[in-house]
Amino acid sequence: MWIPTEEEKIGVVISSFRSPVCQALVLEVGETVQILEKCEGWYRGFSTRKPSVKGIFPTGYVHLKKSTVTNRGLCETVVPLEDPIITETTSTLQEWAVLWKQLYVKHKVDLFHKLRHVMNELMDLRRQLIQGHLAQDQTREIKRHITVRLDWGNEHLGLDLVPRKEFEMVDPDQISISELYKMHVSSRHCGQQSTTQGDGTRQRHGDSCRVPVSHHLFINLKSFTYNSISEDADVFFFLYDTREAKQISEKFMVRLNKNGGPKNPEKVDRLCALFTDLSSKDLKRDLYIVAQVIRTGRMLLNDSKKGPPHVLYRRPYGCAVLAMTDVFHTITDLKEEKDFVLKIYTCNNENEWFQIHENIIRKSNTKYSAPSTNYGLIISLQLLRGELEQIRRENQAVFSRALALTRKLGFPDVILPGDIRNDLYLTLERGEFERGGKSVQKNIEVTVYVLYADGDTLKDCISLGSGEPNTSEHRSFVLYHNNSPRWSEMVKLPIPIDRFRGSHLRFEFRHCSTKDKGEKKLFGFAFTPLMREDGTTLSDENHELYVYKCDENATFSNQGLYLSMPCCKEDFNSCPNLPANLPFQRSPKETFWVSTLLCSTKLTQNVDLLALLNWKAHPDRVLDILGRLRQISGEEIVKFLRDVLDTLFCLLDDNTDKYGPLVFQSLVFIINLLRDSRFYHFRPVMDSYIQNHFAGALAYKELIRCLKWYMDRSAEVVRQDHIQEAMRALEYLFKFIVQSRILYSRATCGMEEEQFRANIQELFQSIRFVLSLDSRSSETLVFTQAALLNSFPDIFDELLQMFTVQEVAEYVRGTLGSMPSTVDIGQSMDVVKLQSIARTVESRLFYFPESRSILLPVVLHHIHLHLRQQRELLICSGILASIFSIIKTSAMESSVQEEVEMMVESLLDVLLQTLLSIMSKSQAVETSRGQRCPQCTAEITGEYVSCLLSLLRQMSELHFHHLLNNFHSKEELKEFLLKIFCVFRNLMKLTIFPRDWSVMRLLTSHIILVTTQFLSPALHKNFSEADFDFKVWNSFFSLTVLYINQPSLQLEPLTQAKRKKILDKHGDMRVMMGYELFSMWQKLGENKPHFIPGMMGPFLGVTLVPQTEVRNIMIPIFHDMMDWEQRKNGNFKQVEAELMDKLDSMVSDGKGDDNHRELFSLLTQLFGPYPSLLEKIEQETWRETSISLVTSVTRLMERLLDYRDCIKGEEGENKKISGSVNLMNFYKSEVNKEDMYIRYIHKLCDLHLQAEDFTEAAFTLLLYWELLQWEDRALRDFLHYPSQSEWQRKENLSRKILHYFNKGKCWEYGISLCRELAFQYEALYDYQSLSWIRKMEAAYYDNIIEQQRVEPEFFRMGFYGRKFPFFLRNKEFVCRGYDYERLEDFQQRMLGEFPQAIAMQHPNQPDDTILQSDAQCILNHCTSVISIVEDSGGKLPC
Repeated sequence: MWIPTEEEKIGVVISSFRSPVCQALVLEVGETVQILEKCEGWYRGFSTRKPSVKGIFPTGYVHLKKSTVTNRGLCETVVPLEDPIITETTSTLQEWAVLWKQLYVKHKVDLFHKLRHVMNELMDLRRQLIQGHLAQDQTREIKRHITVRLDWGNEHLGLDLVPRKEFEMVDPDQISISELYKMHVSSRHCGQQSTTQGDGTRQRHGDSCRVPVSHHLFINLKSFTYNSISEDADVFFFLYDTREAKQISEKFMVRLNKNGGPKNPEKVDRLCALFTDLSSKDLKRDLYIVAQVIRTGRMLLNDSKKGPPHVLYRRPYGCAVLAMTDVFHTITDLKEEKDFVLKIYTCNNENEWFQIHENIIRKSNTKYSAPSTNYGLIISLQLLRGELEQIRRENQAVFSRALALTRKLGFPDVILPGDIRNDLYLTLERGEFERGGKSVQKNIEVTVYVLYADGDTLKDCISLGSGEPNTSEHRSFVLYHNNSPRWSEMVKLPIPIDRFRGSHLRFEFRHCSTKDKGEKKLFGFAFTPLMREDGTTLSDENHELYVYKCDENATFSNQGLYLSMPCCKEDFNSCPNLPANLPFQRSPKETFWVSTLLCSTKLTQNVDLLALLNWKAHPDRVLDILGRLRQISGEEIVKFLRDVLDTLFCLLDDNTDKYGPLVFQSLVFIINLLRDSRFYHFRPVMDSYIQNHFAGALAYKELIRCLKWYMDRSAEVVRQDHIQEAMRALEYLFKFIVQSRILYSRATCGMEEEQFRANIQELFQSIRFVLSLDSRSSETLVFTQAALLNSFPDIFDELLQMFTVQEVAEYVRGTLGSMPSTVDIGQSMDVVKLQSIARTVESRLFYFPESRSILLPVVLHHIHLHLRQQRELLICSGILASIFSIIKTSAMESSVQEEVEMMVESLLDVLLQTLLSIMSKSQAVETSRGQRCPQCTAEITGEYVSCLLSLLRQMSELHFHHLLNNFHSKEELKEFLLKIFCVFRNLMKLTIFPRDWSVMRLLTSHIILVTTQFLSPALHKNFSEADFDFKVWNSFFSLTVLYINQPSLQLEPLTQAKRKKILDKHGDMRVMMGYELFSMWQKLGENKPHFIPGMMGPFLGVTLVPQTEVRNIMIPIFHDMMDWEQRKNGNFKQVEAELMDKLDSMVSDGKGDDNHRELFSLLTQLFGPYPSLLEKIEQETWRETSISLVTSVTRLMERLLDYRDCIKGEEGENKKISGSVNLMNFYKSEVNKEDMYIRYIHKLCDLHLQAEDFTEAAFTLLLYWELLQWEDRALRDFLHYPSQSEWQRKENLSRKILHYFNKGKCWEYGISLCRELAFQYEALYDYQSLSWIRKMEAAYYDNIIEQQRVEPEFFRMGFYGRKFPFFLRNKEFVCRGYDYERLEDFQQRMLGEFPQAIAMQHPNQPDDTILQSDAQCILNHCTSVISIVEDSGGKLPC
């Protein structure tokens, strides 16, 4: 017994199933089946590919999937419980599979292979999603890849675009039309959506700056092939800016053994680094990658006598450079890794070693030597982009290779709050040393130590470069025989912050002897403390240090002995009372230079900042210190942000009157500092400080007072820079004000609440005062107002902490209402004002219904004014889109109906007027093909169309009722109806939405249908009978005809699944509009004759829609038209003429492709079986006349269809010519339509000319020539003929005919025409033309005698059988063959035109069996024209 299934509702076929069992379904692997019932190992259901075919199949052939079921029963809907993007991918791949095979059949090989590759990628990505073993970020990235590929495939296959949000398909019913439109626009770029989300958050916080994107350079040392050193070597990589002549990054260090491999075996294939935090500005620098090679071994490479082998020296060897411009030209894509070879150059003179890289870059060939081979360092480079954490997630394989992070010198462009650094970069620059009585100069080695206050050496506080562990001491490389060495060797000192104060650097200088013992003799030292006594660190500059003499016996165990001595000249000047006997003697002629660069988030070199933080030590200097706060570097301030803020508010509490204004200015400066893109990430630090650490409970009073004072002075002060800065800082000023008031209220149990509210009220009055000022004559005031408007929406959330939603809304409404209208302000302020309104609408405040009812009127007022004046349309559309999106989200709230009512009253009419203006401008631009107007682009048109549709969609029957009843006169109602009908028609005529926006186009059609149904009663009620208005009714009927004929509503070409989906959601909207058309036609009553025969053609176009119900609806309308025409004129001449003209024009307009073939053939059914028009007119008195009309139209339709098949198909010339002759004769003999007859004469002539049958073309034109008379009657322009007299047209036609007779060598027929023309010229005394025509006549006689012409062959042709077209069926013709054409060739040519025909083997007349058979039989017989005439009794068949 079959039991309906409860849980088992949907499954996937896992094995193909074919069975002889009755009622069994045929299933293929991968098909989706919906299950209805089950019984003992069998399921009953259907395949989603063919839902109409139900059958049974075994349970083992199906893998069940979880699902949700709605509307259980016969019309239940089953949706799989899986990720929507998996479901979409599955259905899309199934749809593509069919189209993919068709690509192969159509020989679209390139797209065929591309699509196969994309389908394989999609299947792999889908598999990864189904497995579910991915992190959240990885899942998001895979979804992005899937949607990009889905959209690409749909676009290239001509399928519909899928609107998405967060990579998933959206439900159009759940969002506004404006939001749906934006999704359509952005769906093609869904891969970029993730990168734009941060911008939206930033803009909501009022920061218009854009955070820079960091770049990172990955470098991987693959091999060092220049192995002639045979010693260990250290390779240092760094980035160098040749324009500024400075190193911009730390060094990446690689230790290599004498064979060129890594010294540490664990680092094989792991010699890689990432140069981080490069800005876009850095990439535009003249950057080079520099690689310096320092060997470790003998003093001289090729001289084993210089020093014992056990003593090793660090000696410079070579250098290589690579221009980053070459890298960028080679690496075209992000994440693309390319190999580069760096040639190692050696220095000719070690005195130039410090600038060898510059010499190589400048190509100073005399200062370095090129290698004998091209071998050197082989590295691979890769450019990465984004935040470092994101790079780490996306490139886990790279980071798993012991990657050395190599940072910039100094802070990056974006400083993160959690980025803690305390690095001191020390560069050993140069030295000046005495020879010391030696005959040769010294080999000087510098040893660097970092020592703490207690004299202990700090362990692992020296880094030669990333990639290698830190050391406790550093020995410089040695320059051979050089008393003035220049090292320019940089090391990093990562000293712990708690050890920085009290630490110092000691530099010991040794002479490296190259004698047998190879001793390194100490001869001097220098030192410098890291921090001054005032608490500041060493400044970022060169430091000239004193060198003190010492020897190997010197002891440094008591560092206090030398720390009491001056380390440099500045130190000496600050210590005037030095003791006479110092423990070490300074060498006056010896000096040592070092330079330092501090990159610390905990230490500062700024004296003013330290003075501010320690203001209590010097209270008399506070005013001066606050005044110099602006001169302190932003990096220094954000490092100590919390301490600086605490200090400022302590000063404010200490003496408000004295320090208040300066503290306010300082606070404004710091707040605006955080607007800088470099310090943007410190805004959360500021927020955290305000919420958790701020303790200024009384600060709000002074902040409000200062802020109000600034605003009140805006009308008086000429220079308003300080006022504008305060306006830009408005958001955080209010954060401090609100938090301060909260703290005060907690401490005092809400005391002075009324005073606080009064202060805020006064502050808002000052805000309104600033905005109400006339700024047209003051540019500085414009900037002040703009700064205020930009910051104003950012304070709403702060106010909501202290006031109710209604109170805040009232404040905002008053402020927005104080802004002058568009007439009174300039365009720049106009934009700023609208942007402020837009951010108000997007704010959290606007989402509350109680505040929205307060704010919406003033927002609509400003938008209404702008739309009336056609100003800033794009911004206005964005505001409206936001409003509609919010209203759609809040659709269930009761207040929404009132808001929609408000928007209808304020916006509907002006929206229609704006759209009409935009559309007319767009058409004008397209017509003139002139410069593109920004206000007329497709973007702005689409924006406003979506806004109008959003509003109409929100309107209920009650809204339409109120709208139609609020018009004061019928003229106003008429104007409104004409506008909205015109806009709707333009929506269907203009390509507002692309063809593949199916969801958008169907929703648009649905809204138009519903709106029309609401408006049609008002049309009938106000403009019928005595108040009939033809213009409005005609506009309505034109709209309905256009609507029904919309390509997007034609469901027949669609797949069955897509057709079912549309019908389930919207129904057949053509039928609904057809019933609306019929209903309104019936309500016309006595006014129907106004539309006869004018609407006959458009209504006939409706009948061509291949929908039976639509055609049935049109039958009574045609009956009415014929009835009213008979009553009015007693005949159907006008109806007949209009019908025939319309049918013929449809063919002429090119409606002849495969889709229209069915449409044309369906038209004949209109006059066929029930419910045919013939049955409707059986009882009428004009039955015979009407039957004659129907018969004529039917016969015309048959000939038109045959003609279309011939013209549009790949048919032979003979069939095209025969079809034209058939139609031409019908217009002449049966319906007597001379203009159509003449039209087809010329079409036939053109066919003859294409076939180069010039004689036949001339005879064809003679048919028109015979209709003309030699009279002076004026003729209108027609076809290609201009307006002229009948005599002139006949003369011109005669000359053309003569030309064709001459080209066809048929001069005999041209002679009679020459004589006719000569007679006319002679009668008019036009002797010049007469002379010309007589000469032509004479030439024709000469040609007849002298020219050789081929005697033509004539063939008898018969077309027998019902399969031939109507104009050939069971008829015989005489055909003239080509020159020298034989019967066999002619027969093959005819069979080529009719490939399914059978050649008859005898010349006898066929019997009725052949004539009535469903076949094609051709009779070919070669004969002379005379014999054919004799056989036919003297009459030539044609």
